[in-house]
Amino acid sequence: MSVAPHSANASDGARRRLVLASASPRRLALLAQIGIAPDAVIPSDIDETPLRDEAPRAHAGRLAREKAQAVVVAEPEAFVLAADTVVACGRRILPKTLDRAEAERCLRLLSGRAHRVYTGLCLAGDGAVSCRVVTTRVGMKRLSETEIAAYLDSGEWDGKAGGYAIQGLAAAFVREIAGSYSSVVGLPLYETAQLLTGRGYRVLSPHL
Repeated sequence: MSVAPHSANASDGARRRLVLASASPRRLALLAQIGIAPDAVIPSDIDETPLRDEAPRAHAGRLAREKAQAVVVAEPEAFVLAADTVVACGRRILPKTLDRAEAERCLRLLSGRAHRVYTGLCLAGDGAVSCRVVTTRVGMKRLSETEIAAYLDSGEWDGKAGGYAIQGLAAAFVREIAGSYSSVVGLPLYETAQLLTGRGYRVLSPHL
């Protein structure tokens, strides 16, 4: 039996709008997985440059908060959900790769070692802002020259934090993961559901 997407617990039966402050199709798909379809998608336009000496975890949290706050100004009657995913080796924040050479540098750095993925999550609206940062440890196998070349040829690295997408071909490179898989994809679903239900937004799913 199918279940209608989102609803709110307001006593008058009204449903508060939910706005996703991201153009990521992955985040939309993840929300749909737990029965949520945002009423609108309004990507935020903020400067994502790390601050001087900013740690990766702090960077992910700050960007999620700034994205949510930037959009809630235009949608004051809605809940605004924002997220930002950061891939890091130690304190080094890896870029969202925009060219093949940059992606290759990231893959070679990640090859044969563990790294951390931080996803900042923020829900703004109704006069309050609630934020969390989810940390996941990812261990990657040592990549051969053939594997690196094939992955670069696939183009999956384009625009991806750290130069890879765990939900695609790079899944074959991941030997272990400790934490939230959905967070590495782009949105930690457990924490998202907790934030929404904590603010009175009912998360409906065939599995809940």
